[in-house]
Amino acid sequence: MRIKIHRGAIEIGGTCIQLSTGQSTILLDLGLPLSKGSKDLDVANLSPDAVLISHPHQDHFGLIEALDHDIPVYMGELSKNLINATRMLLGNDLLKNEIQYFKAWQSFIIGDFTITPYLMDHSAVDAYGFLIESEGKRLFYSGDFRAHGRKSILFDKIIKNPPKDIDLLFMEGTMIQRSNDDFPTEADVERKIYETIAEQENITFLISSSQNIDRVVSAFRACRHAGKTLVLDIYTAWVLEKLKLVSHNIPAMEWDQIKIKLSYSQHEKLKDNPDFFGDFRKRVYQHRISKEEIQANPADYLYFGKMSHYKTINFYKGIKPVNVIYSQWLGYLSYKDEDYFGAEAMAGYRSDAQVNFVYAHTSGHATVEDLRMFAEALNPKMLVPVHTEHSGQYGKLFQHVEIIEDGVEFIL
Repeated sequence: MRIKIHRGAIEIGGTCIQLSTGQSTILLDLGLPLSKGSKDLDVANLSPDAVLISHPHQDHFGLIEALDHDIPVYMGELSKNLINATRMLLGNDLLKNEIQYFKAWQSFIIGDFTITPYLMDHSAVDAYGFLIESEGKRLFYSGDFRAHGRKSILFDKIIKNPPKDIDLLFMEGTMIQRSNDDFPTEADVERKIYETIAEQENITFLISSSQNIDRVVSAFRACRHAGKTLVLDIYTAWVLEKLKLVSHNIPAMEWDQIKIKLSYSQHEKLKDNPDFFGDFRKRVYQHRISKEEIQANPADYLYFGKMSHYKTINFYKGIKPVNVIYSQWLGYLSYKDEDYFGAEAMAGYRSDAQVNFVYAHTSGHATVEDLRMFAEALNPKMLVPVHTEHSGQYGKLFQHVEIIEDGVEFIL
């Protein structure tokens, strides 16, 4: 089997790994790079038989549009729904790729390859690792994963019953040389949210990703405990609507202590796309809250928002400070607005006397300790670093490490 890491050996994000036999070629992820210094990838000339997408984060699926649309792209059904929801609400066309669905732990075949998806604990829902078998070899691609989220049982499951006889493990290493000590688990984040909103005298904004469902759950649980109401935008409400496909234990807009704030642009998207949103449009209006209602008693609300909501945050600044709970990677605060809209305003809140800036975030990626547990459980004959800026550290932390550089073909 021939292996080539097109991108991902020395950077976080933009992952793309090619596996080829005599007859078949597949790609593991086809992501949009996060780093400005990332090398270009000539997607049009890759021509794989298929692409496997591990989860619906842009740095893992963001370049599939550049593929010939006849090339099948395999992902979870929920992943496609979330990707298309983002595109619809941003005014973009829906995916035109030929999407094929897979399900956790159900094997399927692409040419010479037999693939078994493993559902993983990650900050994105519908995240998978893949066991890939071909030509007598067994590979495992970890995708992005962790052991400290609300789905940690998935990590425990693979540790207790790992795939056997792994010839090569592609393992992410985002957290190598990063610390998760401030908030080791999602429960620690929930506790900080509660402490912040319990005695608030003005509104609180929680800045996070709508696809970080663990964080939405933490926000809701903190609100329920503190007697506050959680305010969501249309996109987050739609994400929770799609999650009903897989769980009825996730908060939804119909639950008590949840309200929906509609922006004009989101309202227009609902109105202009009735076939896409179905009866969601009618039902969401039953749970909406107006700006005037929030203004009347702002201390009653926790607003789940994004960096781009800084204008709304500024509106509520006054005699009593606004709480801003920043619940994402701190590195985004060094970005310029052209790279991450709202980042400069968010960074400025750290020194704004009218803002009580609070950090509360746990990583979506495995700590070094958990990476070691994972590597020891799978016990591969060869461990290859991917999705990391510190591949050179792997040899000090793990056994059987083999560095494969970007663009260099390797024969297994």
